[in-house]
Amino acid sequence: MAKQLARELINAGVHFGHGVSRWNPKMAPFIFAKRGNIHIIDVKKTLKGILIAKKLLAEIVSSGNDVVFVGTKRQAQKAVEAAAKRCGMHFVSERWLGGMLTNFRTIRSRLQRLEQLEAMEQDGSLEAESKKQASRLKREMRKIRTNLDGVRKMSRLPGVIVVVDAKKEYLALREAAKLGIPTAGILDTDSDPDSVDVAIPANDDSIRAVEIILNELADAVAIGKTMVSVRQQETEPRQRRARPSRRPTLARADGAAAHAVATVDEQTAESEEETTQPEPSSTPEEPAPRPEDRAPQQESDRPSSGT
Repeated sequence: MAKQLARELINAGVHFGHGVSRWNPKMAPFIFAKRGNIHIIDVKKTLKGILIAKKLLAEIVSSGNDVVFVGTKRQAQKAVEAAAKRCGMHFVSERWLGGMLTNFRTIRSRLQRLEQLEAMEQDGSLEAESKKQASRLKREMRKIRTNLDGVRKMSRLPGVIVVVDAKKEYLALREAAKLGIPTAGILDTDSDPDSVDVAIPANDDSIRAVEIILNELADAVAIGKTMVSVRQQETEPRQRRARPSRRPTLARADGAAAHAVATVDEQTAESEEETTQPEPSSTPEEPAPRPEDRAPQQESDRPSSGT
């Protein structure tokens, strides 16, 4: 799998960097060689960065957090939108508004305004306004939709941000660093690798290379979502089958009561019989002696007559 991915990336021109005069010295560990005053990016470092970023995204998404894909340059706009829609996450492809993370409450208020304008457009109240007012409201709705349509379902701060061309998206990276949000970015030889947590050295001007990398990251997000569903199924208690109520019917209840009364009567009768019968003595009674069995009294036992 890694060999096939490396072959696709090389065919897409992921290893071509900027000119030697435009390089950032901090990118030296990610540069393989120099050919014709152009730096060649080490594809092994690219694959390593992709694997680390995929692991990071899977872990963060499995914990229940969201991902925001950011790429406002023309070469990355369509790839960013496609990757975000593929995995059901958020994206920013037109313009990064200052304070989109640090001033998130204001961004949410603008999204509520967008929903209000769309509701006015649907019920026809927007057309009831004057021509100038309707034009102004439509322009406002179009502007908000262009800038914030990709994050309109984001109700909380994301768990990770993925950027294309870290040098261009420095505002997003600064806000993420200020809030402690981890970041992963595609860096060319003119970028600063210290501005992101996970660096993916690649040619950020190659449309095909950016598409391949973002598709790999989108697959990692999908894996993280499946891990969330599996954990939820494991934590949910097993539903017990509803047992039918064992309430007896009226006839059964009457029969059970009569049976209980009969048994009680039998037990009381037996106890009364046991109390009326004399209890046997512990020692057997001796039979009375018969007259013939009596022994004759001795003369010494007879009373003496007076002399």
